[in-house]
Amino acid sequence: MESLIMDMIEAFISLSYFGVLLALTFEFIPAEVILPLAGYWVYQGDMNLYLTILAGSIGGVTGPLTLYALGKFGGRPLVLKFGKYFLIKDKQLNKADYFFEKYGGGIAFFGRFVPGIRTAISLPCGILNMNVWKFILYTYLAMLPVTSVYVYLGYKLGPKWEQAGAVFSHYANFLLIPIALIVIWLFMKSRKQKANQ
Repeated sequence: MESLIMDMIEAFISLSYFGVLLALTFEFIPAEVILPLAGYWVYQGDMNLYLTILAGSIGGVTGPLTLYALGKFGGRPLVLKFGKYFLIKDKQLNKADYFFEKYGGGIAFFGRFVPGIRTAISLPCGILNMNVWKFILYTYLAMLPVTSVYVYLGYKLGPKWEQAGAVFSHYANFLLIPIALIVIWLFMKSRKQKANQ
């Protein structure tokens, strides 16, 4: 299995930025591995830091967009049938449903920062027919900082890029909580403005 993963990684590096985008779209290998590894490729001089972050952020949208489409065009029955192939369980979907119903479209952004629903949140967005352009925008804005941190960590750690996940986890609260708070504030402000109209 490890040999197969290494072969896939070699294939991705041969495709450069498109390889990063492709890997994240279909999630052959977790983003927590691909992004720091891409940062290491930047460290080696094979890629540009900013273009790698851009490719990673776009891939971070196209992957969730696949799940969004599954929810939109297949509905809940199809999601329950095929969700397991995307490593999504009923419990995650139910939790994502609850968050979407409670917070609306804004969850497409800050749901990306909540462990246990960050992947599954795309499904209720599709099932409940959220505007696709709003979904893309929220998802991109959420994935940009996460992608940037992972790629930068891989770049700075160089040959020790595999430690990026542990470093990210250690500092995640300091990095992501301020972002999430800003988003919640913007979301509440938006709801208040709508209520006053």
